[in-house]
Amino acid sequence: MSALKIVAILLIVAGIAGLVYGKLPYTKTSTESNGTLFTQSVRETSREKKTVAIPVWMSIAVTVAGGLLLVVPKRS
Repeated sequence: MSALKIVAILLIVAGIAGLVYGKLPYTKTSTESNGTLFTQSVRETSREKKTVAIPVWMSIAVTVAGGLLLVVPKRS
């Protein structure tokens, strides 16, 4: 199996996953240091759960691009 076919299959799978799930959750971690000249620094770590919406048009475009890579013959 060539690398081009593997990439095409991965694009198709990613596009279908984007259509099925529709959003991508992730956790954002931020660290802040609070302190002055006379006090020790205190580190605060916060975690915030966020999601990114995956546009339907992008999922369709990725799926179509993967399908075209599989169907269209490679130039010689």
